[in-house]
Amino acid sequence: MHDRTQLTPQITDTDRIDRLRLIRSDNVGPRTFYSLLNHFGDARAALERLPDLARRGGAARSGRICSEEEARAEIAAAKKIGVALVAPGEAAYPPRLATLDDAPPLLGVRGKPDVMMRPMIAIVGSRNASGAGLKFAGQLARDLGDAGFVVISGLARGIDQAAHRTAIESGTVAVLAGGHDRIYPPEHQDLLAALLERGGAISEMPLGHVPRAHDFPRRNRLISGASLGVVVIEAAHRSGSLITARMAAEQGREVFAVPGSPLDPRAAGTNDLIKQGATLVTEAADVINAIQPIMERPVVLEAREGDDEPLDFDTDPGERERVVALLGPSPVSLDDLIRMSGLSPTIVRTVLLELELAGRLERHGGGLVSLL
Repeated sequence: MHDRTQLTPQITDTDRIDRLRLIRSDNVGPRTFYSLLNHFGDARAALERLPDLARRGGAARSGRICSEEEARAEIAAAKKIGVALVAPGEAAYPPRLATLDDAPPLLGVRGKPDVMMRPMIAIVGSRNASGAGLKFAGQLARDLGDAGFVVISGLARGIDQAAHRTAIESGTVAVLAGGHDRIYPPEHQDLLAALLERGGAISEMPLGHVPRAHDFPRRNRLISGASLGVVVIEAAHRSGSLITARMAAEQGREVFAVPGSPLDPRAAGTNDLIKQGATLVTEAADVINAIQPIMERPVVLEAREGDDEPLDFDTDPGERERVVALLGPSPVSLDDLIRMSGLSPTIVRTVLLELELAGRLERHGGGLVSLL
């Protein structure tokens, strides 16, 4: 049983290589990784079964499996630029991030390890922020830093960089959408170098990975997941910051919003968040008072949802077809699939896992899935 309370403080080098091979193999996302690890007992046993499971999911040929040489090369290259690949439960892995159902199985961490263990508040917002928005982001970051919090953000232009710059002295963490050696935007290389002296940077992506559009929402779940709460300063409708706020709410994190003029489209998203129940923020005390009770509760690494759910690889082809027939391009929930198929949760989960390994399934937020 791989619940995270039983993770050893330090996994072995061999296990780290096997885990890296598994998460870097085609079609293996964090949730699939944990299901496989739990079912087969360790990453090496799961790796051996990947081709067979992908075939069962309908893959014409099995996806690429990361080799031991590739994994060793990535660990060595990461080490060269000061990046350690750490597992949930190990030192330097942000404790709140480790509690997510889809926490990165290995996280690339760079900078001061102790800063990762301190309480974090996320500050996010518009890339084309107003002067007032940038000023407030800096003021809030400074006050939160003075109160002992680490400011975490996405190293983007606008609000993110204003928050990072002001919090350099007190410690700030940048969450990267690409590999540690592919900084976006490129002009923030200097900012990253400055914040690494007292803070840190994290990424779940391999070295060399250039960030693409769909990598930013993935990054946003890490920003919210590592923090106690997310403060949104200026966000237009349909902006990335609102995705971060939505993920924060799904993850059970506090959502804060700074009000703005109804005439400024950059404030439309934040004003909406307040209407929907986000805590209104005009000063750091509003954030600190709201999260004080949460900080007094210890962070517990419980078993991930689905970790203890058994899988059944003896599913009958007819049962598999019944699940596949219910799937299409529109996202549907696991509960609906179980109800409509009349099959056990174990069988439905197993079929979805096989489809994912075959590259035929896409997972969405909120436990929804669709057929590719």
